[in-house]
Amino acid sequence: MSAASPVTVADVHAARERIAPYVIRTPLTHSFLLGRQVGFDVWLKQENRQHTGSFKPRGALNKTMRLSDAERSRGIVAASAGNHALGVAYACQVLGVDRADVFVQATAAPAKIAKLQQYPAAVHLVGETFDKAQQAAWAFSRETGATFVSAYDDPAVIAGQGTCGLEIVDEMRNADTIIVPVGGGALIAGIALAAKSVNPRAHIVGVNPAASPSARLSFQRGHAIDPYEHGPTLAHGLAGGFGRTPFQVARNLIDDIVLVTEEEIKRAIVTLIDTDQILAEASGVVGVAAALYKKIALRGATVIVVSGGNIDSGVLKSILNDDSPTG
Repeated sequence: MSAASPVTVADVHAARERIAPYVIRTPLTHSFLLGRQVGFDVWLKQENRQHTGSFKPRGALNKTMRLSDAERSRGIVAASAGNHALGVAYACQVLGVDRADVFVQATAAPAKIAKLQQYPAAVHLVGETFDKAQQAAWAFSRETGATFVSAYDDPAVIAGQGTCGLEIVDEMRNADTIIVPVGGGALIAGIALAAKSVNPRAHIVGVNPAASPSARLSFQRGHAIDPYEHGPTLAHGLAGGFGRTPFQVARNLIDDIVLVTEEEIKRAIVTLIDTDQILAEASGVVGVAAALYKKIALRGATVIVVSGGNIDSGVLKSILNDDSPTG
């Protein structure tokens, strides 16, 4: 008999009620032009329209709101490629937490760092990877007693991210396929749990950048791989390991994990601008890339989660000026 899941559907519903005053119910919009290109009915869940520009406030809020007064009073610490730090900084701001320290990899998009500096949080730029930033955050937590809020490997964070899935099935109860960007795994675990509680036949597909296939390898090998030594990728937010808690929650709920290349990611950024005038970051568009490049056997009504919009202007300029796209 398999162990009980550390996150239940009831946890996701409780999270939705808890965080509702502080999050946006993001749009789920039909994309006629993108659908024409991929050959299926496509809907876009625009988490790029969430506070701070990504889905991350959902999990950060749910975790922070469940902490005791004593835990909050010791301060909050987090590690991030950028978006989770923004989510934690936002949560601490709206909840009145006095101190937040966020450790962010030095290679994070300048746009995310600039946003972070507008929040009342101490920003520490550390190392070139998420894993290095996380090690520094853990050390800071041990030294100061500050409460660590994981980007993905925490049941409360997963339940918070799952509220995105509830919103999808509220509007599209019978969605046939839901495509989700995958990094540490909290978003896809939460969405899979929420969506399959309503429609068990929904096909849940995760998308890794080919430079960091930790989720795909985790499911192939039957255990979570975290940390993971990844290659260079524009999708910083998806680079690194796939968490043990997300794996425990979703190992029997995710139907497939596919990979997309860097060039496919770049083309997806441009395509989404052309079809829907949506500006999204590399991590946010991998689902679009997977659909465009036929990585998934799509079926029926397809929802693609656009998980974040915090693209740096310099990166965008480089992509738009590329006059020799491939693929």
